[in-house]
Amino acid sequence: MATPPLGYPQRSSAGCQPALDTLFLKLTGWQPVLLMKTIFLLAFFLFTATAVLAEEMDSVSEDEKLFALHVKPLLEEKCLACHGQDPDRIEGGLDLRSRDGVLAGGDSFDTDVVLTGDGQHSILYLSTTRQIEDYEMPPKQADQLSEQQQWFIRDWIDAGAPWPSDDRVKQIQQAYAEGEQVLVSRALSDAWQNRRYAPEQLWAYRPIEKQDVPDGHHPVDWFINKKLAEHDVTPAPPADAATLVRRLRFGLTGLPPTPAEVKRFVADYQADSDAAVASYAARWMASPHYGEHFAMHWLDVVRYADTAGFANDYSRPNAWRYRDYVVRSFNEDKPYNQFVRQQIAGDEIDETNAENLIATGFLRMGPWEQTGMSVFKETRGQWLDDVTDTVGQTFLAHSMSCCKCHDHKFDPVPTRDYYRMMAVFSTTQFAEREAAFLDQENQQGFAADSQWVDAKIAAYETQRKQLSAKIQRRKRQESGNAKVGDNGLDPGDEASLARISKNISRHGIERDRSEPMALSVYTGATISRKNISGRIDLPDDRWKKGEIEQDVIHSGGDVYATGDVVTPGALSAAESLGQMNAVEFPSGKGDRRRALADWIVDPTNPLTARVIVNRVWSWHFGKGIAANPNNFGGTGGFPSHPELLDHLAAWFMDNGGSIKKLNHLIVTSAAYRRDSRHPDPDQLQEKDPLNQLYATFQPRRLTAEELRDAMLSVSGELERTVGGIPCRPDINLEVAFQPRQIMGGAASVYEPDPMPQQRNRRTLYAERIRGLRDPFMETFNQPGPDKSCELRETSTVAPQALTLLNSQEVFDRAIAFANRLITAELVNDEATLRRAFELAVAREPNDRELALCLAHWQSARDEESSKTYERPIFADRITRTVMAEKTGEPYRFEEILPAYKTYVPDLGPADVDANTRGLAHVLLVILNTNEFSYLD
Repeated sequence: MATPPLGYPQRSSAGCQPALDTLFLKLTGWQPVLLMKTIFLLAFFLFTATAVLAEEMDSVSEDEKLFALHVKPLLEEKCLACHGQDPDRIEGGLDLRSRDGVLAGGDSFDTDVVLTGDGQHSILYLSTTRQIEDYEMPPKQADQLSEQQQWFIRDWIDAGAPWPSDDRVKQIQQAYAEGEQVLVSRALSDAWQNRRYAPEQLWAYRPIEKQDVPDGHHPVDWFINKKLAEHDVTPAPPADAATLVRRLRFGLTGLPPTPAEVKRFVADYQADSDAAVASYAARWMASPHYGEHFAMHWLDVVRYADTAGFANDYSRPNAWRYRDYVVRSFNEDKPYNQFVRQQIAGDEIDETNAENLIATGFLRMGPWEQTGMSVFKETRGQWLDDVTDTVGQTFLAHSMSCCKCHDHKFDPVPTRDYYRMMAVFSTTQFAEREAAFLDQENQQGFAADSQWVDAKIAAYETQRKQLSAKIQRRKRQESGNAKVGDNGLDPGDEASLARISKNISRHGIERDRSEPMALSVYTGATISRKNISGRIDLPDDRWKKGEIEQDVIHSGGDVYATGDVVTPGALSAAESLGQMNAVEFPSGKGDRRRALADWIVDPTNPLTARVIVNRVWSWHFGKGIAANPNNFGGTGGFPSHPELLDHLAAWFMDNGGSIKKLNHLIVTSAAYRRDSRHPDPDQLQEKDPLNQLYATFQPRRLTAEELRDAMLSVSGELERTVGGIPCRPDINLEVAFQPRQIMGGAASVYEPDPMPQQRNRRTLYAERIRGLRDPFMETFNQPGPDKSCELRETSTVAPQALTLLNSQEVFDRAIAFANRLITAELVNDEATLRRAFELAVAREPNDRELALCLAHWQSARDEESSKTYERPIFADRITRTVMAEKTGEPYRFEEILPAYKTYVPDLGPADVDANTRGLAHVLLVILNTNEFSYLD
């Protein structure tokens, strides 16, 4: 065997190398050994040149780079045609070919054209922003500079308008073109963090600084009172015990206190107010209803719904398990870092843990649909956009979508960061995963729900069989010239067939509600799917089928436009400005989400603790210390008490991320316990017009859920079982029966649960259908489930008063409330009304209120004595009229309503006597008072 030439690898195949050398020489004209040496020398030369170039670039100032990479190309592209291309014809005498020419100014403006160090007031910058009439530059609207380009001009002037030599400019530009993009862009990123944005806008990225609180002072009150003193504002006195007990009970459980609880608290409060508040806060946080109330807040943020939205609004039958996971997490006081990690990466942490799989339902909460009419690449891109933005808002208080197409204009978040965070999720895939029911999960109601679903499907199957037979029979009878309808085939028959088939498919998905499955995810290759209308199974080999998506910047946010390659990561400013620990993010088949979760909960992350303590604060006070809980960026409100926010964030981490401890700390503060009325309101208005000092407690209206739950509670109808599959409460019948278009026809009629104890559960458990909003909830500002809600709005509009006074739902509550009082057999009418006030507003009526209510009760009783009522009859089928999707023609069809076969209505006027109905009219007024609907 011949010995190979020096430098050539040894071969194990005898005699083959000389033949390969000869062939290679014939094909290329190169000796193999010479080629290898040449490649080695070229590589060494390129490495050396790159190293030298990098060393040279380190000596280039950021201002020189700004001019070379952005300002000079702008001047050449947009300005020199009029201001320098033809030296004999310089428009306005302004020569932009050199620094001297720029500083000399022009005919209309001299040295004001560039005020070195003051870009904001320089004519060159102002003209590009079109703020000077008749001097808009460039003159054509189509050539107008973008805001980003305007900032380049401004920042360059602020830096002293440096103008490196042409050779220096070419050197910098060449370095950028030849691969020094990372070096240059990193340098520029430092520049925009320190120069483009006002320092105060970057407050959320600064490291958390905890100030010590003197011994004997409540941490919240130390900072609040210090600022009150700075503004010479005296705080309001504490609220009275009855007001405070109601505030605490709703604030911690979302439900009203019982008269016995009020009586006991008032007595304890008189003995020792601090101890009473601390004791009662701990007691009510031990209630299972505590977790329900705080879950409602969290589900607002993550946009919980039981359906997917869009054209088909398919059911997400196992979403309820994520809702109940959130309830359990708050009740168990799960450490916040664990709560975060489970929702983002539970499956990557331990996929054998059912709780972890359920928790990742967070990643699938947003609206999403893939149909045969959708392009998977686009719908996949929509989910990636949605989950990236949702994680940013939920845990970091940063909307990420603004930097999808360009570097964020108001925050230090470049486009590269957006796509690096998106890359974390590019190996995340959907699946309904097997997850055994936990002992803590409520499995009641499975049989009744399955019975209704099966009955609904069976009714549709019967109709489909009959209609299919009719269509086949009539089509066979048609002659060659017959038209639809000539032989008894109605215009809506074929449309009904499509509608029925679609609804069978939609209800079939609901059968999974009682199955031990989790709405979840897994890590693997992306499988392109044409149509998703039900359960997605976990593949046997998660990486074999499909592709690992390429992680790139999509220019302009277009999924088809691929730019620079990126690697998984998070917000660079948290590390560069916040000095947090760097976290290594894996790529390829690594656990990317686990790395992101670890990055988010890292104790040195300046954002995470601030974000959650600000959220909890806002849930109690109706506003955050930082005004926008989802937005800590430049467009959000600055903290009113930044020292307090940092202290709470540090305190929260020191206390193991306990939400219960944080709640206890807040509600035991004097700031939380203050009266809502100030003894000197005029002075307060003058010194604190925006109510930012917490001199008083700001009253708030009950949320839509609290309002409904409170009425069910005082009426005695509230079913308090925790957790379980969604319930279907009564809603306005006109809305329930209205045609709701879906792809392929009309969705089924909304049917409530048959029994009152099924329907009258806490509103948290009501099925949330994206395409069918409960009008009562919507009227009282329940947010839609498509976008993250950082804080509930509180509008005051006429439909609210009309709803409370005239709706069937509220009158049903008044009837049940009256029946509860009457059957309690209290001593007399006065005692009955006193009990009504205690239940509804946690106090007794005064003499005037009592007299008015007694008079109204007597009047209403007399009027009701002459009336008779019949119990309502509910049909178990209705005739509906909808438009055919293909022809646009209206057609009628009958729909079977199996829920109404066994439907038991709530207590109504026909079920009680005139005395009870008369009392109901009085109670309806009490339920309409501000005192019932608001917390002072």
